[in-house]
Amino acid sequence: MTTNAVCIKLDPERLAHALRQEAVEKVNCAEGEVVLDFSSVLRIDPNVIRAMEELADVADARPAKIVLRAVNTDIYKVLKLVRLTQRFSFLS
Repeated sequence: MTTNAVCIKLDPERLAHALRQEAVEKVNCAEGEVVLDFSSVLRIDPNVIRAMEELADVADARPAKIVLRAVNTDIYKVLKLVRLTQRFSFLS
C-alpha cells in the first residue's frame, strides 16, 4: 500500500476557515498524510486553536495523519500549552 501526501498552503487571513473546510475535507478523503504549511502564519488565535482541535478529532477517526510544516516557535509554544502538539506531527 502506498501513501500519498496532500499539502495545504495556509493563508493567515483565512486560517480557521481553511482548517475547518479544506483541511477537514482532505483528512476525510486522504489515506496518507495531510501536510499543513504554516510558513506564512505568524500567530494563531483561540478560533484557530478550536479549529485545530476539531481537525485533530476528525483525524483520530481516519487513517490520515496530519503533519504541520514550518511552524514557528511561538505557535509551537501555544500548541504545547493547549496540549495539541501530541496530536500532530511536525516538519521543519
